[in-house]
Amino acid sequence: MSERILAIVVTFNPDCHTLELALKALEQQKCEVLVVDNGSDNLPQIELVVKALECVSLESLARNAGLGAAHNVGIGYAKARGYDYILIMDQDSVPLDSMVANLLIAHKIKSVKKTVSAVGVSYLNSDNGSESFFIRFGRRKFVRRYCRDKDDDGCIEADFLISSGSLLSIKAIDSIGEMDEGLFIDHVDTEWFLRAKAAGFTAYGVCEARMQHGLGETTHTVALGGRERNVPQHKPFRYYYIFRNSVLLYKRSYASSLWKWNDSQRLVMIAVMFGVFKAPRWRNLSMMLKGIWHGLCGKTGPLHASAMIERDGSNG
Repeated sequence: MSERILAIVVTFNPDCHTLELALKALEQQKCEVLVVDNGSDNLPQIELVVKALECVSLESLARNAGLGAAHNVGIGYAKARGYDYILIMDQDSVPLDSMVANLLIAHKIKSVKKTVSAVGVSYLNSDNGSESFFIRFGRRKFVRRYCRDKDDDGCIEADFLISSGSLLSIKAIDSIGEMDEGLFIDHVDTEWFLRAKAAGFTAYGVCEARMQHGLGETTHTVALGGRERNVPQHKPFRYYYIFRNSVLLYKRSYASSLWKWNDSQRLVMIAVMFGVFKAPRWRNLSMMLKGIWHGLCGKTGPLHASAMIERDGSNG
């Protein structure tokens, strides 16, 4: 590949064995890597993993500055060193063979006819082996599009992508802007894609670009709308950010009405499942309500002034 791609891997108390697998896989695919550590307790172990690899560098932050801030550190690093693309990766995302090359090929093909915001991977959920899908905004709810619906280029148009496994050009970032650091964790990727879509950019899922990815601490299989769905359960503090950041985005002009309608239904489902039926339901519900209130008040940034969230290793 003649184009220079920098993979940005954000870490926060990672499992270092999984991190090593991910970094080695990226290195084998001729991808330079920057690990941005968000104030991990196990930083010495992360440093040992990085030092053993030739094409991996490390930027360590003194505290947990949030996912958006860590991504922006990586973006600034890429711009300063003349990279053409960035590849955003989570600490528990392991790329499969030719993932990076397939993403780049798809980006180039789709850029001939459209202004591309990003292309993203099709992933296997490492928790239960289920395959991913891509999302379009529907008139009644989010519409799932699977790889059986792919176009002649092996791609699926999507209204947004999860950040992990997304390939973004520096040119697109220059036009759309960097990540919203105030959101801290959840919806950092959603906000960027909403902004991109409003500016006329298009995102695509790439079926031949694949990786393994973990979605949550616990995954529940539930029957909704006549079909089974895998719903990840998070620790209570995450529901604060999920609900607060949704409310914050509802107030922004570039967030489409379809997304707001679809997302509000998702929040109702989460509130019923984890605020009523799944323990610790009262703690979950209190975090959801606090998030709604803080979203209405316009609060951004971390829940606590110290910016040190519960240490479960979550990145978003």
